[in-house]
Amino acid sequence: MKIGELARRTAVSERSLRYYEEQGLLAAERTPSGHRTYPERAVDRVIRIQELFAAGLCSGKIVELLPCMRDEDGGPSEAATPWLVADLTRQRARIDQQIAELMRTREVLDDVITAASGPPSPTERPATRTPGRV
Repeated sequence: MKIGELARRTAVSERSLRYYEEQGLLAAERTPSGHRTYPERAVDRVIRIQELFAAGLCSGKIVELLPCMRDEDGGPSEAATPWLVADLTRQRARIDQQIAELMRTREVLDDVITAASGPPSPTERPATRTPGRV
């Protein structure tokens, strides 16, 4: 399939697909006129790449992990190694840390919303301005 069809089927821009190829994440054949063509399995590969980017991995890390994963379902391939398990465990810990930080931020935001939603107490009345004073 041509790059435009792959872009349409995966909802990924042609520019991103070219970037994936430059980074070694995706392989394309070339026609005699130089146009890119992709096998059917490229759809699964692009979806997998998108999932890994969404998980917060950079392209360098993804290029290391892809050979250890099946494109069709994301499961481990025969090439999976203990290194993959250790690396993915580190990545999961990083994501868990980000989730914890976001949860703390949400709690602070909830506290601010609660404080701002309640009626002001008599001691918290807004200051009145005297005309001519700043």
